[in-house]
Amino acid sequence: MSEHTQSLYEAVGGIDVLRRLGDTFYDGVLADPLLAPVFADFTRTHIEHVAVWLSEVFGGSTDFTDRLGGHQALLRAHLGLEITEAQRLRWMELMTEAVDKELPDDPALRRTVIAYFDWGTTVAREVSADPAGTDLGDPGPTPRWGWNGLG
Repeated sequence: MSEHTQSLYEAVGGIDVLRRLGDTFYDGVLADPLLAPVFADFTRTHIEHVAVWLSEVFGGSTDFTDRLGGHQALLRAHLGLEITEAQRLRWMELMTEAVDKELPDDPALRRTVIAYFDWGTTVAREVSADPAGTDLGDPGPTPRWGWNGLG
């Protein structure tokens, strides 16, 4: 059992920190020859959507579900991208660097957030192998990630 009493959302510092995390991360992604092609249609709005997603996953507001289509929309956005394991691992390297730069200096927090990204990128890679238009079924509600993982 974790000694942390705050939600992950509170522990990371809220939506503004999640936006900074996205800015730092995507600056690296867009400059990376392995990952930039995956984000060929990238717009700065993507950073806001990711921040809103992470806010909800980490225990903040439900704005992603309420305004942006929830879990189904996130999964659908990855269909047909054909993300490779090499791309997923590079994504993780750049995100780990961004987490180390932007999140509070709390090793347990950083490990927990990185564990979420490892889980989430694995799901995204699996979903991306299916062609666009595949019926995802009902993936259920937006997942919630806490100090002890998915829950």
